[in-house]
Amino acid sequence: MTSLWQLPNYPAAFWLVAATTAVLIGISKAGFGGGPGVIATPLLSLVIPVPEAAALLLPILLLADVFAVRHYYNQVDQPNLRAVLPWAMLGIVLGALFFRQFSDQERVLKVGIGLIALIFVLYQVVRGRILQVVEQKRPSPLTAALLGTTSGFTSTLAHVGGPPMMIYLLPQKLPRNLFVGTTAVFFFIVNLVKLIPYYLLGLLAVGNLTVTIMLLPMLWLGTHLGVWLNQHVSELWFNRVLYVILVLVSLQLILGQSLVGLLFG
Repeated sequence: MTSLWQLPNYPAAFWLVAATTAVLIGISKAGFGGGPGVIATPLLSLVIPVPEAAALLLPILLLADVFAVRHYYNQVDQPNLRAVLPWAMLGIVLGALFFRQFSDQERVLKVGIGLIALIFVLYQVVRGRILQVVEQKRPSPLTAALLGTTSGFTSTLAHVGGPPMMIYLLPQKLPRNLFVGTTAVFFFIVNLVKLIPYYLLGLLAVGNLTVTIMLLPMLWLGTHLGVWLNQHVSELWFNRVLYVILVLVSLQLILGQSLVGLLFG
């Protein structure tokens, strides 16, 4: 295990993939696309172990959250936040227990990450129908418990806690500033709390701060790129390309073999 600051001996492919994931996270935090940041953990898990990928991305996500919270910290729907946040804490605990149980079974973790990513793509495909079925009112306490716990769990494993929160918040038709602010503060708190189990599990010593600092310029670049994309590029087609890539990455994680090798090997 590397020290907190020692630069690990990662393959050359890692740096290309890591730079790409940092840019995608920046694009996502700039509000462009339906989930550029969602592909980060699955993509990085192709070149390094899943726990290392998750731990490496957490400080980057936290820094990106700070930028968002700075603008929206006083524009939060407090009842919604109080309803789901305690259950998200439970989800974080369950996610940490899952990590501990399967920390030495990389195949299980890769399959889990791949399945979560595929479920995210499926959600995007059927999201419109889901939102039509869900009544446009504040969800019940049971709904808050289920979606809050799921969000905390998937966020702990793969930093993909967005879809459950979208299902919870979107039907309420909140003003955009309250929707964005509530989401930003929710995930800032969730990511901050995730530092505790990540530290206790020894993950932060692997996802070291040196690499995180080296990737910060790419995060900055992605944020500015996201602002430009918002003004010049169709979000619909960007998302479609992104989801196709995410499906391919997910299948490779689940199958445990390069898709090129499966097709032509």
